[in-house]
Amino acid sequence: MITVGIDIGSITTKIAMMENKKLVYTDLSLSGYDMTAAWKTIYEKMLQKTGRNETAVDAIVSTGYGRANVKIATRQITEISCHAAGARHFFPDVKAVIDIGGQDSKCIKMDDRGDVVDFVMNDKCAAGTGRFLEVMARALHVEIGDFAVMSKKAKKPVTISSMCTVFAESEVISMIATGESRENIIAGIHDSIASRMVSMMNRTGIEKPVVMTGGVSKNSGMRSAIEKRFGVKLGVPDEAQVCGAIGAAILASR
Repeated sequence: MITVGIDIGSITTKIAMMENKKLVYTDLSLSGYDMTAAWKTIYEKMLQKTGRNETAVDAIVSTGYGRANVKIATRQITEISCHAAGARHFFPDVKAVIDIGGQDSKCIKMDDRGDVVDFVMNDKCAAGTGRFLEVMARALHVEIGDFAVMSKKAKKPVTISSMCTVFAESEVISMIATGESRENIIAGIHDSIASRMVSMMNRTGIEKPVVMTGGVSKNSGMRSAIEKRFGVKLGVPDEAQVCGAIGAAILASR
């Protein structure tokens, strides 16, 4: 049986193919303005790379913000369930998932069977998301990919008092004006997001083990900040950014 998961996020579109419950293909690209064009392009590329045609695909599940754009989908499933299923594929004993994406962040609690029993989601503002980090990177004139290395060089992380993106950006600009090091500021940014995530985790009564998914999971400085705050070693799948699409492909077989 061949199943496909398509996860259309605010920034990137991800795709995964499972064949007889084995992961055989993943890919991602920018979602852009035209989400329909984004998923069609990445879907056609998948078929070409795997040597399959559309008739070979038994089921397709779409997820993410733009899931309604995938008209060929067999079903639409929320990213909450898909990230939980994707995380469990890599870590069978997972009890909780932290997903920090481009425009939202989630804390998902799961039972022993891998079913979602509770979750908290921040989708009303950019605080604690990938977009928040991008804004801070622009203010600091630093590539976001350098955040992890620079944060580890911090001597005394600053305190970011506001989690509102606009106010936090103003704080950062003021710190730059007073001569504060970028390393200390970046470490402070990571710590402020970690504090927010741990607060969300505590609201759901999250248990260990905890898996982190989403694009921000690639930032080791951000992972370290959460681990220090929560006192837990995070599991991070190799395909963490595509975990939602993988979970969608898994759920498509059920």
